[in-house]
Amino acid sequence: MIRILTFDIEEWFHILDNESTKTEAHWAKFEVRIHKNMDRILDLLVQKNQSATFFCLGWIVKKYPEVIRKIDELGFEIASHSTMHQLVYEQTPEAFEKDLEESIKTIEDTIGKKVTTYRAPGFSIMESNKWAFEILIKHGIKIDSSVFPAKRGHGGFESFGEASPCLIDINGVQIKEFPINIYNFMSYPVIFSGGGYFRLLPYPIIKRLTKKSPYMMTYFHPRDFDADQPMIKELPITRKFKSYYGLNSALSKLERLLSDFKFEDIRTIDKNIDWNKAKVIKL
Repeated sequence: MIRILTFDIEEWFHILDNESTKTEAHWAKFEVRIHKNMDRILDLLVQKNQSATFFCLGWIVKKYPEVIRKIDELGFEIASHSTMHQLVYEQTPEAFEKDLEESIKTIEDTIGKKVTTYRAPGFSIMESNKWAFEILIKHGIKIDSSVFPAKRGHGGFESFGEASPCLIDINGVQIKEFPINIYNFMSYPVIFSGGGYFRLLPYPIIKRLTKKSPYMMTYFHPRDFDADQPMIKELPITRKFKSYYGLNSALSKLERLLSDFKFEDIRTIDKNIDWNKAKVIKL
């Protein structure tokens, strides 16, 4: 069984596909909640003796380097989650490359360690912008976790065809991919391992699906466990439901999950995979 624990480190207001939370000028208007939200997560992981990979937003690293240093000092793996939390498919290759370079440099300058793993905001690398993989490889990224192999509101790579660790081959170069896992229920892909899906489903269902899944890639955010966060008023009703439903019970669900199952970070699982036998996805 492969069970991986990951967190996307961003602020509570880093909500995609919404004009009132899109730019740095917007972000300056909101209160800071990252410190208390990160302390909640880190205290729980230390208590449960669980490892995890933290995909850190370069903007957070620049503004609050003490947060990232604490993650690193506790021995957790740090990876890139871009600099400015923008959807990849809304960027030009040039803009994406500049953002990637800045995120890598910001993290490496802060913790003094090489960054070789990446996750796109909103899992927004798709069939239409698969050029992003070549740019990742160009800048020393060895492992990606940006593929969401099903339909979703933004992002989604439905044609990818694989929901377990694999190699992506694009124009003769390769990168390791750890996609989000899905559980096929009557030919319908069920997502349960992170974000709003995790908050929506009752814990007994999550536990059952976790037991049955040979591969699980979680993806949580600090805001997923912040029941007191303000509400972004401009969000449509459906987005409000997705963004705020289940906040009161999410932390207790995570506590139960970490008590019931053992998780690893990406770097540990990477070392234990025989990549010579891995499936190759040609794009």
